[in-house]
Amino acid sequence: MSQSREPGPHGEEEVTGQVCQEDDLQDGQMREVAVADQKVLLVRIQGQFYAVGSQCSHYNAPLIKGALVGDRVRCPFHGACFSVKTGDIEEYPGLDCLPSYKVKVVDGNVYVSISKSSLKLSKRVKEMCRMSPDIKQVVLLVGGGPASLVCAETLRQNCFQGRIVILTKDTLAPFDKPKLSKALNVDSGSILLRSADFYQQYGIEVRTQTEVVSVNSDDKVVKMSDGTVQQYDQLLISTGCRARPLSCPGSHLRGVKLLQSYEDAKEIHASCLGKKAVVVGASFIGMEVASYLSDKAASVALVGKTAFPYERSLGPEIGKMSMQMLEEQNVKFYMSDEVTEIRGEDGKVKEVVLKGGAILEADVVIAGIGVIPNSDFLAGSRVEVDSKKAVIVDKFMRTSVAGIFSAGDVTSFPLSIRDDQRVHIGHWQMSQAQGRVAALNMLNKPTKIESVPFFWTVLLGKSIRYTGYGEGYTEIIFKGSVEDRKFLAFYIKDGVAVAAASLMFDPAVARIAELMANGQMVTKAQAQAADLSWLHM
Repeated sequence: MSQSREPGPHGEEEVTGQVCQEDDLQDGQMREVAVADQKVLLVRIQGQFYAVGSQCSHYNAPLIKGALVGDRVRCPFHGACFSVKTGDIEEYPGLDCLPSYKVKVVDGNVYVSISKSSLKLSKRVKEMCRMSPDIKQVVLLVGGGPASLVCAETLRQNCFQGRIVILTKDTLAPFDKPKLSKALNVDSGSILLRSADFYQQYGIEVRTQTEVVSVNSDDKVVKMSDGTVQQYDQLLISTGCRARPLSCPGSHLRGVKLLQSYEDAKEIHASCLGKKAVVVGASFIGMEVASYLSDKAASVALVGKTAFPYERSLGPEIGKMSMQMLEEQNVKFYMSDEVTEIRGEDGKVKEVVLKGGAILEADVVIAGIGVIPNSDFLAGSRVEVDSKKAVIVDKFMRTSVAGIFSAGDVTSFPLSIRDDQRVHIGHWQMSQAQGRVAALNMLNKPTKIESVPFFWTVLLGKSIRYTGYGEGYTEIIFKGSVEDRKFLAFYIKDGVAVAAASLMFDPAVARIAELMANGQMVTKAQAQAADLSWLHM
């Protein structure tokens, strides 16, 4: 295809490439094309052509393999969505938008123009304002996770020029936490979501190693563990959850670990090399840690209460398959069992005693047995929590106290795709979506949380993707073959698919997420049909 270089409208040199013929693309189709070695996603909608960056801004997945529904494309890997008209991010995970390029059609030929300065850019930061020292308003964000970061950025994107302060217990500024359990030995620099320069540029104060111990909602101040206080005008509680500790005798011994922080991940990695590891808990964290350690520890044993891993969330068939994958890597499973005691020598772990009678040798024990919302510091603040200690919010992420919002894993919120049933979901993507909604409502731009849950887990380099909310499902309809490790599963309740999971079946889950986001039901009959053409795979 031909290319030319010429000055753009602002005098900046542009590279223009002829990328295809007008009739090469029908409405609702997309194609990956190249202009001067830059890959571009070209889309045709209602006779108009649009061109945006070709890679998802989250982990660089090729969007050509994703799902185009209406005027947005959804990433096949982790569910982020982008407008193909503007390149703006519309659903998470990820923080940045796609670059968007000029398209023109001349004599039946389609041309894409890219300014020379943005030739190598695969993503762009949405425009943000800076802080103004004259504006005294303070928005305080307690917790250093994705909800706080997206809330801060959304405030700046919407011209809030007051002070924004993030307080986090962690030693790091907001970082990519899902990577910890999937790759324990990560370099801290590689998981930071934003650079120190970014926070400085946009006037976002991040205070690490700062723990909030109480909130006085009458005086609008929070108190830190060192006795200092911080005043606020509006407050976001996004403190997430902590790992639930083991409660059996011996759980205090050296070598018993929880995975919460960056330092925990590094320590678990180092302490397990060539050693005997026992992982307690057969859900997502436990399975990911066992998968990671399978070729690094001398031995890995996994103890779970159910018959199969993920039994409640993904069902026994996928659980059995996941178990076989890890057994092939010499992970030994002790299922339908539990730890009754951890025995030690000189204060250090030596063996793990199971209810079923087995005694496992152990140098390190890692617990992945669930989480507890970090809401203890709210005692006496009038902020309502539920029986599981999650902060109760409405669709606008408002708590029971005016001016106090909450977002992320600490919340219990109404889920729109389940008729506003109150749920507690610990998904990275949902935390980001809630952070954005909280920010818009802080700015009196009434916005409801309507995101569709989407998450993924990685075992031995293979990703299981999941969308929807499957609690209470009564049957699972499979397409493909679980035994062959290539499948799509529909979770059925009351005649409709309330959730879907897949392995090696992209972009099915991304497409189903988009259908759910558009309020379309996937019926049991559709799921059962031999023909999946309605999925446009």
